[in-house]
Amino acid sequence: MLYQIEFFKTIIYFQGNYSKEMYFSSKEKTLGFIYNTGIHLANLGLNMLSPFNTKIKRGVNGRTCTFNLLNQHLNKTDKTLWFHCASLGEYEQGLPVFKALREHYKQHKIVLSFFSPSGYEIQKNSPVADVIVYIPLDTESNAKRFLDLVNPELTVFVKYDIWPNFLKALKKRQGRAILISAAFRKSQSYFKWYGKSLKQALFTFEHIFTQNEHSKNLLESIGYTKTTVAGDTRFDRVTSQLSQNNNLDFIKTFKQNKLCIVAGSTWPEGEALLINYINENATGDTKFIIAPHNIKTNQIAHILEKLQVKTCLFSEKDTCTLSDAQVFIIDTIGILSKIYSYADIAYVGGALGTTGLHNTLEPAVFGIPIIIGNNHKKFPEAQAMIDNGGMFSISNQSAFNTILHDLIKNPDKRTQAGNNNLNYIKKNKGAVIQILDYLRI
Repeated sequence: MLYQIEFFKTIIYFQGNYSKEMYFSSKEKTLGFIYNTGIHLANLGLNMLSPFNTKIKRGVNGRTCTFNLLNQHLNKTDKTLWFHCASLGEYEQGLPVFKALREHYKQHKIVLSFFSPSGYEIQKNSPVADVIVYIPLDTESNAKRFLDLVNPELTVFVKYDIWPNFLKALKKRQGRAILISAAFRKSQSYFKWYGKSLKQALFTFEHIFTQNEHSKNLLESIGYTKTTVAGDTRFDRVTSQLSQNNNLDFIKTFKQNKLCIVAGSTWPEGEALLINYINENATGDTKFIIAPHNIKTNQIAHILEKLQVKTCLFSEKDTCTLSDAQVFIIDTIGILSKIYSYADIAYVGGALGTTGLHNTLEPAVFGIPIIIGNNHKKFPEAQAMIDNGGMFSISNQSAFNTILHDLIKNPDKRTQAGNNNLNYIKKNKGAVIQILDYLRI
C-alpha cells in the first residue's frame, strides 16, 4: 500500500502542473484537487488496513507522532537542514553527504525524514540527525505545517522521492532544495509526451546531481540544465567502510583459516540453490555464512530444516561451537557490511526473483568476486561489474554450482575478479566531493 501511494501521487498529481512561476491553470487546479483528495483517501485506506499489516501500522502510527516530535526538538530560533529519504537504501546512499553536512553545519539542527518503515525503524536513532520522523502524507496542510516547524535552510532529497506539495511549499518560501544520486530512465513519465506537466516537478530543485551521463541527457532533453554528473554516492558510502573497524570476533572464530562464502540479503529462491550446493557439493574446507533478508522465525527454521550439515545461528552463537559449524546463519540485521570483509566469495540475493537486487557494492569494496541472479536490468552497477569480469550472473542450480565451484577451486580467478570489483569502486567514487563543492563546503 505504501508504494501504491507513490504510484498514485505520480500518476494523478502531475497531470496538473506547477510551472517555474507557480502559476496554475484552472485545469491544473482541478487535477491538483483530485490529487489532494486522493492522498486523503489513501490515508483513510492506510488507517483501515493498519490493523492487518504490521508494516503499514508502523507507518500510520509513526506519522501521527511527526509533528509532536518536531515540536519537542525544534525551536523557532533554530537553524535547520532537512534530509529526506524514501527508505533505507536511499538513506545509505545519502549518508556520506549527510555526514559531511552535519560536520560543517555544527550549529544547525538536522531533521531526517523517511517514507517507509523499513528505513525509519532501522535508522530512527541515527546520529546524523537531531530529530528523525516519518514524512507526513503529502497534503497541502501537512506540507505547510511541517515546513512552518522545520523551516530548513537547505533540503536534500535522495534519488527520486518527489513530494509535490512539499516541493511546491518550499518553492513558495524560496527554500533551497537539491536532488542527489538521481537516476532516470527514458521509460519514465518525465520523458514521455503525456508527462509534460510531470517534468515541471524537477524544476523545483535548484540543482540535480545525477548518477550518470544518460540521466543528465534525459534532463536536458526536457530543458532542465542545472545538472552535474556526480555519480552515485553509494560508492563513497561503501568506500568509507574500509576505514571502519570491521572486526567481528565471532566471525573469526567461525571462519578460522578456511575459505568463506557469504550469502547476503538472501531470498528463498537463492537459499534453495545455496542449500542444495552445501548439502551435495561442499567440503569441510569451505564455510558458508547466510544472512537472509527475511529473519522471521519460520523462514530461519525452514533453512535449518533443509541443511544437512552442522549449522549455528547468530542468536545462539554463545551456546554453539562456532568453529565446528560449516554454516552460520545471521538472524539479525545491521552487521552484513562488516561480515563481507571476511568473505572470499559473495552471493547477493534478490535478482533471482522479482524483489530487486540488493546492494552489491558492499561486498565489491572488499575486493571479492560476486554471484547474483539474472534479473538485474535496473541495476547498472551490476552490469558494469559483470562486463568487468568481477560479477557472475546465474539463473539456475547448474549455473550456480558451476560458477561457485570454479571460484572455489581457482584462487587466481578469485583474486582477479575481486580486484576488478574493487577497481570499479575506486573509479566511481567522488560524488560527495562534487556535491559539497557545489554547496561551497
